[in-house]
Amino acid sequence: MTKAQRIGIMGGTFDPIHFGHLVTAEHAREAFKLDRVIFMPAGVPVMKKGRGVSDKEDRFHMVELATKQNPHFCVSRMELDRPGDTYTYDTLKELKGIYPDAKLFFITGADAIIDVLTWKNAEGIGKYASFIAATRPGYDIDEAEKKFKQVNFPVEICYLEIPALAISSSYMRDRVRAGNSIRYLTDAKVASYIHKHKLYRKH
Repeated sequence: MTKAQRIGIMGGTFDPIHFGHLVTAEHAREAFKLDRVIFMPAGVPVMKKGRGVSDKEDRFHMVELATKQNPHFCVSRMELDRPGDTYTYDTLKELKGIYPDAKLFFITGADAIIDVLTWKNAEGIGKYASFIAATRPGYDIDEAEKKFKQVNFPVEICYLEIPALAISSSYMRDRVRAGNSIRYLTDAKVASYIHKHKLYRKH
């Protein structure tokens, strides 16, 4: 009898993916003994409407390039190919249908964890997955914990400290627009893709 799988879901816009995402996924895999981590690029992220998110195919290809060397990582088109707005609840419900016996962990940043309370069907997410909230060294989780306790939020949240989380996608986009190097911030193949396809440059 095989043991139930433990699957991490690394959600995000990945515009672009960077080493902070990759280090977080690998640390979460090791710390929580995950069998694999599924990178899930968002299709039409509701929280980022009107912000000029890059084409979904560019974002998908960059995630593929960044993750292909790790046998424990894979990339899903589930949210990219689903019509309409992207909601984490719908994704986790669909994944639970595909992997009914698996323990699912949704990986996100601790900075964004408070936003979970505003997500569609937030109170129902706990039926399908637990959260792994990645924090920077010295990050104070007390405020988040207090708010979740106040509303009796029915989702398990585990915190994981990640030193590399000082990197952000917005920081990388700003560097590209300014004509600065993004070497050592992301996989070399991703950096090459960004320059080849002229992403994030001023129009």
